[in-house]
Amino acid sequence: MEDKVRNALEGIRPALQADGGDLELVEVTPDGVVRVRLVGACHSCPMAEFTLKQAVEERLKEEVPEVTEVVAV
Repeated sequence: MEDKVRNALEGIRPALQADGGDLELVEVTPDGVVRVRLVGACHSCPMAEFTLKQAVEERLKEEVPEVTEVVAV
């Protein structure tokens, strides 16, 4: 599942990078929780939680149905 998540994140990253941000995959747990580290502009953005849940999590769940949640660490 980690490879699927990495591939899906590669499709999401250009949109984040266009705004000066990015994310790093930290861990995919056996129960489907994806832990990411927000970096660059995403780290300090007041909309980071919204972006994480409404953009990143939704997209990952579409592409990798085993994903149950995405959390920032």
